[in-house]
Amino acid sequence: MAPYESDGNTGATQVDDLRSGRRKAARYVVPVAVVGVAAATIGLVPALADSGDPDLPKITAQQLIEKIAKSDVQQMSGTVKVSTDLGLPDLGGLESGLLSGAGPSGDGSSADPTSKLTELVSGTHTLRVAADGPDRQKLSLIESAAEYSLIHNGKDVWGYDSKSNEVYHGKAEEQGKDKGSEPPATPKDFADEALKSVDDTTSVTVDGTVQVAGRDAYKLLIKPKQSGTTVGAISIAVDAKTGLPLKFTLTPKSGGAAVVDAGFTQVSFAKPAASTFDFTPPKGAKVTEEGEASKAPGKGSLKPGDDFAKGAEGFKGAEGFKGAEGFGGEEGFNVLGKGWNSIATFDTGSKGGVPSDSAAGGDLGGFLGSLGDQVHGKFGKGTVFSTRLVNALITDDGKVYVGAVTKDALVQAANKAK
Repeated sequence: MAPYESDGNTGATQVDDLRSGRRKAARYVVPVAVVGVAAATIGLVPALADSGDPDLPKITAQQLIEKIAKSDVQQMSGTVKVSTDLGLPDLGGLESGLLSGAGPSGDGSSADPTSKLTELVSGTHTLRVAADGPDRQKLSLIESAAEYSLIHNGKDVWGYDSKSNEVYHGKAEEQGKDKGSEPPATPKDFADEALKSVDDTTSVTVDGTVQVAGRDAYKLLIKPKQSGTTVGAISIAVDAKTGLPLKFTLTPKSGGAAVVDAGFTQVSFAKPAASTFDFTPPKGAKVTEEGEASKAPGKGSLKPGDDFAKGAEGFKGAEGFKGAEGFGGEEGFNVLGKGWNSIATFDTGSKGGVPSDSAAGGDLGGFLGSLGDQVHGKFGKGTVFSTRLVNALITDDGKVYVGAVTKDALVQAANKAK
């Protein structure tokens, strides 16, 4: 998702080509299509070397995008802090439970990557990451008195939950049928997604320099030109030497804390020890082989061999921040509007909107209704459920409108659709 300030426009054909090309992106490289479109549309805005610390050579936004694209960091290790604040009400863990339950349910093991890594979409987490080429990667989620590790070593992919002493195991060659939908984890994950939506609805400039984890970096600033979006700005700190994104921050237009803030607190580009990627199930651990548990339609998980350090398409990464573009091409969804103001809409086939007390049972319907704002329009009545980034309108005739847009934008879209 990264459009660029320019007098030129990105045509529909270019956008279609970009969407097709992004699925073929190499493991450590931003798609070449992004660089091509960026080169054609980006404004050559020099960085102000004296506007920040450290003092680095001037660079244009186009050059910085190309630097990210050419980055080929094969060996590294470090610690990443990821914070996500959607502004949902504190419901005693319901927020994380709902979010984690929104994705595929995996193979029934607490060590399954699908069920575990969805925790990253809420709260603050510390990760340790390591990589030694495309065949060896490790990501560890550090928790209170526990740790979850996902390890790819050659043909094997292991997930281990120390809290439950459960192990998930799969084979790398089994990759490819149903890709999982894991959230991005590292700054590069988010940055790669942010750089996939190049069009004329966004300006991209270089906003000075900064130090991240002791590394000199340039700041790439992505800002929507459209007024109806809830996205304020996206800032990406790019390592001056390697081109690796070191920090990603998305701030909402409403202000306050970042919705997403992911950054290295420590990073090294030395080759990790081979033992980093070794794993043997502990004695007494419950081991679940991929596919052992019964799989209902729609179930899935991170497939062995998938680049878990890259995130996954299903979550749509920062692309999902850009209106409803992330829903484009998904069967059953229609997209209204353009760019950051795009809205995904679909028909649930269920009349009545938010369930009533009697339909939902007890006070549940009233509770759900209390979380939303009642609205009216040509579409009739509806309820808007809001976060600091994504808003959704559910009308009483069963239609749903969702996007990183304001409540008014959703109401206007529903009115026009009638």
